[in-house]
Amino acid sequence: MNETASNAAESSILLWPYGHGYNGHVKTLAAGKFKDVCLQTLDEVAATRRPVVITKRGRPVAKLVPVTESKRRVSLSGSIVAESGDPYGTGEVWDADRS
Repeated sequence: MNETASNAAESSILLWPYGHGYNGHVKTLAAGKFKDVCLQTLDEVAATRRPVVITKRGRPVAKLVPVTESKRRVSLSGSIVAESGDPYGTGEVWDADRS
């Protein structure tokens, strides 16, 4: 790899200062380039589980992250132990209720 290609490869990796929630290097991609390689980038993020930051004019505008699936689906079935009163009521007597 020549020096120009090496510099280009290094410029596509962004090291976030002070952490900001990122550990290590985060790959960045210009928005115009992202449009060209969108599907390839989606596959890469899914395979490597590493986020990609999309930039516009060098400023981060979006982050593509892998989906994290929950191990267990939480169901609301049985979560209501007992009903009491009118769930939509305000506790006030309205003129329309008096008839």
